[in-house]
Amino acid sequence: MTSSPTTTSDGPTEPGRDDAGTVPDAGTGTDGTGRTAGSDPTAVGAGAVTVDATDGETGTGAGPGTATGPGSTSVGTVTTADAGTGTVTAGSTSTGTHAGTVAVTGTSGGRGTGAVTGAPTATVTSPGVGHGTGVEALGAPADAPGIEASPDERRPASPGSPDDDPFAQDALPAPRGATGALLRSLLRARRGRVAVTALLLLLQQAAVQAGPLLVAYAIDRGVPAFRADDNGPLIAVAVGYLLCAAGAGVFQYAFIRSSARVNQDVLLDLRGRIFRHAQALSVDFHERYTSGRLISRSTTDVESLRELLAEGLQELVAVVLAFVYISAMLLYLDLGIGGLAVLSFVPLYALVRLYQRRAGAIFGKRSTAIAAVIVKFAETMNGIRPVQAFRRERANDAEFHALNHHHERTNGDAILEMARYVIGSRLTANVAVAGIVLWGAFRVADGTLALGVLAASVLFLRRLYDPIDRLGMFLNSYQSAAASLEKIAGLLAQTPSVPEAANPRPLPELTGGHPGREVVFDAVSFSYRTGGEVLPRFDLMLPAGQTVAVVGSTGAGKSTLAKLLARFYDPTEGRVLLDGTDLRDLDTPELRRGVVMVTQEAFLFSGTVAENIAIGRPDASRDEIERAAKAIGAHDFITGLPDGYDTDVRKRGGRISAGQRQLVAFARALLADPSVLILDEATSSLDIPGERAVQRAMDTVLNGRTAVVIAHRLSTVEIADRVLVMEHGRIVEDGSPAELIGGVGRFAGLHRAWRDSLA
Repeated sequence: MTSSPTTTSDGPTEPGRDDAGTVPDAGTGTDGTGRTAGSDPTAVGAGAVTVDATDGETGTGAGPGTATGPGSTSVGTVTTADAGTGTVTAGSTSTGTHAGTVAVTGTSGGRGTGAVTGAPTATVTSPGVGHGTGVEALGAPADAPGIEASPDERRPASPGSPDDDPFAQDALPAPRGATGALLRSLLRARRGRVAVTALLLLLQQAAVQAGPLLVAYAIDRGVPAFRADDNGPLIAVAVGYLLCAAGAGVFQYAFIRSSARVNQDVLLDLRGRIFRHAQALSVDFHERYTSGRLISRSTTDVESLRELLAEGLQELVAVVLAFVYISAMLLYLDLGIGGLAVLSFVPLYALVRLYQRRAGAIFGKRSTAIAAVIVKFAETMNGIRPVQAFRRERANDAEFHALNHHHERTNGDAILEMARYVIGSRLTANVAVAGIVLWGAFRVADGTLALGVLAASVLFLRRLYDPIDRLGMFLNSYQSAAASLEKIAGLLAQTPSVPEAANPRPLPELTGGHPGREVVFDAVSFSYRTGGEVLPRFDLMLPAGQTVAVVGSTGAGKSTLAKLLARFYDPTEGRVLLDGTDLRDLDTPELRRGVVMVTQEAFLFSGTVAENIAIGRPDASRDEIERAAKAIGAHDFITGLPDGYDTDVRKRGGRISAGQRQLVAFARALLADPSVLILDEATSSLDIPGERAVQRAMDTVLNGRTAVVIAHRLSTVEIADRVLVMEHGRIVEDGSPAELIGGVGRFAGLHRAWRDSLA
């Protein structure tokens, strides 16, 4: 066999795909004997194979033997050198009927190679598109069937795809037994009140279950005594029954009060844990886990636990106590009846286990489904302006309807499982009661069983089986709460990717008469957890008190550099040093005092203007707050508000403009008096007069501080002592603004374009 050059189709490629169907340099895979086709002259099947995925296009290879296959939307042709038949799999599957295999497997966007061997001529049918990696099979029998690829092989999951991401699937991993450990930790601090609550429930159940014994005593002893003119036994039974009823009511009231206090304390503790833990988790967690899911964890999932604690546990304890107590009473009254009653619980137990197994998965899906509904609702309401501006209402309504319908279906599945359990349990209980009563009646007729014993047994049986429906309600609450607790436990099991320092070190005392500190990036590189290196290894030193502007195109790595300095992330490799101290060795409060970041989106909390500025330093006086606002140029607009500094800006600062929110954020940062100030495109939302006012103030604000200014507006760069130009995560230019403007590099071109735009 001779090898042929690679042939590539000239037809139009399919959108989003690489040279549709081309198999470049065919035969570079091994030929099944360890040799490499296309590179080893002794390899079998070195001919080129080209599969084209576009309509009507054909590809060619060396030698005779043409195989053509119609696709669902395209026609692909494979021409091979001495091709044997087999399979061409490219997004779909076909089967050959002769010796040898031609396999081109893969999904859209892939390229690959394939070598062929086998019979002199053959036909290969391929209804798919030709993309992927070629594979060769040798030594197949003359009439061997082709190889068919499975769907998973045709569409391999890419690393980091949503199907593999627990964050995207709302299935955060948790250690084994984390759910039970969480519930125990919630109850452990209240074990004294839990014990009292359990005792009250035991006493209430004892009072309730005494009734049938009193009835049996009245029938077998009281009635004969009454016929003998002795009213004492019946009166004693009546008084005892009244006392038991009154006692059951009192104990029930005390139990409800005690259990309600325990329940509310547990829920209060759990919500607090979720909130505190969510705040402590690092920024990368919140970038991958939506706020809507956090809301679902702290509302819907906590509510599921409330239902279990408020109603389900009482039902469970009542059923268990009833089973133990009534079974013992039935065995005491009559061993045969008691034995049958106990045996009847075997099928009931099987029903319970079946329900738990089937309902557990459904309730897990239901928790995920309601979280998706909340996420979509919150996302739409938070983005209501672009939704209305771009007329997204109808599309959002369709998406929300789909999510809501999915939630409805999972709820319906849960209800159906509950119905199956209730029907099965009622049928089992009714058959058991009917059989025991019938057998007991025959025994009463034979004189081997007292009528009072049968009457008491029937009453006990009804009390034994009546809670079955309530047990179903408990199981419903339990499965819902278990699924919710699993979600909550998964959330609480997450650890910050930026942990607290184990042995924190203080920053050295400031020297040099200015507040700035030296910043060093020492052999730093960074990659996000989702994959892909963002910042290749680099070294950078920012002297104390220097203002450094960082410019570059979107995605160049500017904001990532700022986040490393603010320690929202830790570098994958290397260290970030502040006056020689690794940021990972600093206590978080000290780090936040030393490094402050003002982001592109100035977030204001509900409250007054003064309260939002004071976030920078909560113990600041009113005079200090106003001085910071004056220094940044925000005082005039603040005093013009209806209540001045006491004006409520409302949710997200919606009462004032975007530029005004940014000025408040600047005043907040200035009040914090940091050593290092990071401005991440912080002037992008200001109009020209506002930007100029801020730039005038920044000469004073940044004086002596180490500052990193990330900006797209080159007007902001004019205040910098030094400019860094980033491209693809690397610093490609470094110098003063004047030096770079006078050069021929990227920054000089950007500056010339900016100057031309002003003209």
